[in-house]
Amino acid sequence: MQKFSISPREMTASLWRNRGLITALVKREVIGRYRGSIMGIAWSFFNPLLMLVIYTFVFSVVFKARWGVGGEESKTDFAIILFVGMIVHGLFAECVNRAPALILSNVNYVKKVIFPLEILPWVAFGSALFHTTISIGVLLIAQLILSHQIPWTAILFPFVLLPLVFTAMGFAWFLAAFGVFVRDVGQTTGMFTTVLLFISPVFYPLSILPVKYQVWLQLNPLAFIIEEGRKVLVFGQLPDIGRWSIMMAAGMLVAWAGFAWFQKTRRGFADVL
Repeated sequence: MQKFSISPREMTASLWRNRGLITALVKREVIGRYRGSIMGIAWSFFNPLLMLVIYTFVFSVVFKARWGVGGEESKTDFAIILFVGMIVHGLFAECVNRAPALILSNVNYVKKVIFPLEILPWVAFGSALFHTTISIGVLLIAQLILSHQIPWTAILFPFVLLPLVFTAMGFAWFLAAFGVFVRDVGQTTGMFTTVLLFISPVFYPLSILPVKYQVWLQLNPLAFIIEEGRKVLVFGQLPDIGRWSIMMAAGMLVAWAGFAWFQKTRRGFADVL
């Protein structure tokens, strides 16, 4: 029986070794999503643009919401700050929601011994990252038009996002494997990500909550990324390197745990499928 390495080194080596295949599969998936539509891949730009317009109208006109950042806060400021949280949550949610079906929807790959099944979560993440990148582009264009400037700290956003990459991959590996044996898990991830949307500082700043609740919500892996993402993308502030280092270490641990689970259980995929 073939043995699969669970070492952290193999986790990164597999990504590098199969980078060409991952890129090709991500490209095929992104193009395939819009194949047959009149506007094609242009929808990936108009969807986040439409959402930003809707957020601006609903929260600044209907609810007259304000973030409370001080100074002259315009009607669009709330929507832009909110949009950052939605982008981060959307990236994580898409990876988690798709994970349980990754192996089930690619049964033909399971039968091929030489195919590296562990890259399927990377393909799903790559597809989600493509749409996230488009959304960030829409956000920056909106800031340039409305505020006439983009903070230089925006270039640090990929750095801020890195702990979430590892965390999302850990969840994806675990759920992809678990979903093969327990099909019901696919019905629960949607509820999980919806709850996560409301217990993350997407619609509100963490600072408005009582201290006793802030402590608990900071355990949410999205909370730090959203708050720091707003700092670099909107407010022009540097991220907290100390907390980032802790989140990075935790994210890598989650990624390795998920990868190890996937590698340990993958030998049974063919028997179940």
